[in-house]
Formats: sequence, C-alpha cells, structure tokens
Amino acid sequence: MSTWTEERRANRAADAEQRRQDAAAALERTLRAQSAAAEQRRTDATVAAKLADKQREARRARRAATLARVAGWLSANRVRLPIYLLAMVSAGMAVPAMAGYGVGVYGDATGAALPALSELGMWAFALAVEVTRHRHPERPVWALQLGTWVFAGVGFGLNVVHGLGRGWDAAVVMGIVSVAGVIAHQLAVASPPRSPAERAAARIERKTLRKVAKVRAAAVRHAVAEIDAEGRARLVFTPGRYTLDGRRLAAVVDPDRHVADVLDDEIAAFFAQQDQAPRVDDGPIVDAPILTLDRPNDQRKSTPKRRPPRAPKTRTIEDLRAEFTAALDNPDVAINPTSAESIRKTLHCAPKFARQLRDEHANPNRT
Repeated sequence: MSTWTEERRANRAADAEQRRQDAAAALERTLRAQSAAAEQRRTDATVAAKLADKQREARRARRAATLARVAGWLSANRVRLPIYLLAMVSAGMAVPAMAGYGVGVYGDATGAALPALSELGMWAFALAVEVTRHRHPERPVWALQLGTWVFAGVGFGLNVVHGLGRGWDAAVVMGIVSVAGVIAHQLAVASPPRSPAERAAARIERKTLRKVAKVRAAAVRHAVAEIDAEGRARLVFTPGRYTLDGRRLAAVVDPDRHVADVLDDEIAAFFAQQDQAPRVDDGPIVDAPILTLDRPNDQRKSTPKRRPPRAPKTRTIEDLRAEFTAALDNPDVAINPTSAESIRKTLHCAPKFARQLRDEHANPNRT
C-alpha cells in the first residue's frame, strides 16, 4: 500500500473523529441549554407561586380589614342604623304624598317642591344638632333644636291638612308618619341619654364656666390702665385670691399664709390704730445717746426736756362706718363685707370693730 493511500485513510479518520467531537459538543450545548431553560422555568414557576400566595394573602387581608371595618361601623352605629332606616321609611311615605299634595295645591309642578319645606327643613336642623354635639360638644344647640321642632310642627301641620280630605284618622296617621323619623332621631341619636355622673359633670362644668366668666368680667372692671409714652394702654390686674360679692371682687385670706401672718397683721393693725410710729419732727429719742460739750464742773448740767406723750389717734365707730361705706362704694377697693378679716385688713381697725361692721352690714335693722 502506497504512502498516499495511508495519508488519505488517516485524514478520513481524523475528519470522522472531528465530526464526532463536534457532534458531541453540540449535543452537550443543547443539553445544557435545555437544562438551563428547565431551571429557569422552575424558578419562574416558584416565583409565580410565591407571588400568587402573596396576592392571595393580600386579598385575604383586605377582605378581613373590610369585614372588620363593616363590623366596627355596625357595632358603633347599632343604634343609629335602625333609626335612619326608620327615617328613610318615614320620608319614603311622606315625601311623595306631600309632593302630590303640593302639585294639587299649586296647580303645576312648582308644588312638587313642598316636601323641601315639610321634610327637608326639620331634617336639616336635626342633622345640624347631631353634628354640632359630636364635633363641638361645648357649643349650645338649643337654637338648632328649636328650629328642628318648629319645622317638625310645620311638616306635621301640612300633613294633617293633607289628610283631612280623607278623614281625621288619615290626617293623624299622615302627620305622625311625617315626624316619626325626626322624633326618633332626636331622642336616640342627636340627644342620647347620659348617665347621672355625666349629667353631674356637665352641670359642674357649666357652672364653672359661668363663674369664671363672671370673675373675669369683675377683674376687668377692677383693673387699672397703664399707658406708655406712646399712648398705648393695657390693663394691669392684681393677682390674688378673690370671691364674688355681687359684681365686685373681694379678697380672701390665703390659708397657707394666714396662720403664720395673723399675729404680725394684728400687731401692725394695733400700731396703725394707735399711730405711735416715730416721726422726724418728734425730736430726739430719749434712749439714744446725746452729744454734749465740755463745761466747767460748777456749771449745772442740763437735762433733756421730755416731750409729753402724744395722744393716740383714735377713730370712733361712726368714722369706721363712714370709711366702710366709702370702701363699699369704691370699685377699686377689694373688700368682702361678709368677712371680718377682710374688713379689718382694709380699714386697719381692731377685730371687734370689724366684726361689728360685718354684723351691721348683714343685719341693717340692728343699727
């Protein structure tokens, strides 16, 4: 066999081996691609399943939240809901009847608006009462309630007049049907019953607000004005503890300091009554050292001349009565005529006179 033949056979074998290797490599690439595609499909399926689970959980949570809101609303409105259903039934019966009656009275379609006066008027005020009491409980609603009952009376009267054409029984039925819904609304929803504790707390709150308003008005009347250099004025108030005596403010004794200061106040009142405070023109004080000049031994020593004691300044009960009356008439003087301590501090008099003035003020016939 020649060399050329051997080379040709070897070349064909090499080509066959190369084709086999290429086919194996192609098959391996195909298998890898198919495996990757299958893995991707499995991953996508897993992700889709998880997403579907999350979506189902979200829908379940939304349904649960919706049911909870509905249940909560029904629980919170378990009284309001049947009342509004009653109101709807009442309006459904009264509105068409009054519309037809209005058309018959006016002779044209203008009368169809009559239910706006007979039904809508009272319901507008009734809902205003409910909204005001829930959003602004501190505001009075008596005017809105008056409007509710006035328009309810108008609606009742119009329905009675409408029903009189069929007899008194029809008139009474139509009038009651017209106002049944708004009466139930005002009794159960707009003005729900309160416990005794809530009513007592509301009364105390109203009394507190009224008294605070009176005290502030009295404080404004007793305030003094302070005017600056540019002419701007502002009110200056005297802080302290006061009681109302009619339209006046009467100062009261602070119990925290009264026990500690009552003795000092009595001593100060005593000296103020006796008027024994030394003045500059009273001369030298006897017990003070006196500066002397040197003089001969045979010169007679002079002794300081003592001034005769001054007569104490006293006020009669008539003087105190006049001062007491002037203090009561002066709005700038805070005095409580029912308190002997307040009278004593204001007039700087003895306690017995203060008690006498208090008793005379309480019982004028005794004087």
